[in-house]
Amino acid sequence: MNAIDFSPLFRTAIGFDRLARLMDTARNAPEGNGYPPYNIERTGEDSYVLTMAVAGFAESDLEITAQENTLTIAGRPQPQPEDGRRFLHRGIAGRAFERRFVLADHIVVQGADLANGLLHVALKRVVPEALKPRRIPVQAGRPVIQAEANPAQAA
Repeated sequence: MNAIDFSPLFRTAIGFDRLARLMDTARNAPEGNGYPPYNIERTGEDSYVLTMAVAGFAESDLEITAQENTLTIAGRPQPQPEDGRRFLHRGIAGRAFERRFVLADHIVVQGADLANGLLHVALKRVVPEALKPRRIPVQAGRPVIQAEANPAQAA
């Protein structure tokens, strides 16, 4: 696969280093095998649920980490003793996995729940007050903007 050089796009851009890092990560990411399967559901205007099928994993086998706009879910099952069991077919995967999800700005993980072999991770967009649009009142009759006196004109 030929590598694409995106550096010309960033010559005149300032502060987009995270975008460049995301593009590099996506380009260098290995092809996934689809294990374990997952759904991403939008449950409200600013809320989402990530549901992952983790049959055979206990709560202690799962690790969820959110760091720098990346959500990582890893599963490492404890070895089970065979106890003389002989499988004719073994179709339930019990192998270790690690899945990474890139989170948009201001997405926070609210919590996780494991029920019936499904891991549910609640996500919510929480925009800081400083970044929310605010309404500026228009006032008539009172000058809000005043011109500074020009020192050359004062002389």
